[in-house]
Amino acid sequence: MAVELKPVHAGARLSEQVADTLAQHIRDGAFPAGEKLPSEAQLVEQFKVSRTVIREAVSQLKSLGLVVSRQGFGVVVQEPGIRPLAFDAGHVASRKAVVQMAEVRRVLEAEAARQAAANRSDEDLRTIRNAVTALADAARKGLDGVEEDVNFHRSIAAATGNPFLIATLDYLSQYLRSAVQVTRANEARREDFFQEVLREHDAIVKAIEKGDPTGARKAAANHMDNAIRRIRAADQAFWDMEGARLAQTLRTL
Repeated sequence: MAVELKPVHAGARLSEQVADTLAQHIRDGAFPAGEKLPSEAQLVEQFKVSRTVIREAVSQLKSLGLVVSRQGFGVVVQEPGIRPLAFDAGHVASRKAVVQMAEVRRVLEAEAARQAAANRSDEDLRTIRNAVTALADAARKGLDGVEEDVNFHRSIAAATGNPFLIATLDYLSQYLRSAVQVTRANEARREDFFQEVLREHDAIVKAIEKGDPTGARKAAANHMDNAIRRIRAADQAFWDMEGARLAQTLRTL
């Protein structure tokens, strides 16, 4: 029996609506594993959207592991497997979401700092030192320092030698980068925040240098606790003018 696909409407991103509809039909078994999805032209006609929207939706389904393209055959539904981690874009563009992202970072980065202090090599330590120096230099030059901040924390993760932790942080970085943009924009507005961040980074690096896992974990957790405190302390004017705009980029990842 043919699956009825109704046109989508303005509101949420059209590609997300199409992807959600197709994903639900796949999970319900309306499109069984091994079966082709309707052609691109058919989907355009049924959903009443452009080819670009359909391609974006199919790309989302691929990222979820629900479908795969087979050359000369079409887009095919995959056998059920482990569902990849994904975030609902509707929940991520808010002040609350930035705080929640920082809470996720606290858990992961505190553990990363602990393992880095226990396992780091001399080369790892040089990379970490260079990364924190680059971050401080960017901030002093008035740059946003987002990439430098991400690279600093990535250098600590790399020093753990734990490929699963590194891969997890690499995956999350696409979401964390936008949260970092918000925290750094907020911190750049105040000299006291700027100096706090420098001291917190220095404490993490010193603990890793000493080979002090407990101290490194505590310093990293303290850094993220303070990041949360700083974003909560941001006045509504900052959020209205800057924070919400930066957080909004989380929706487009």
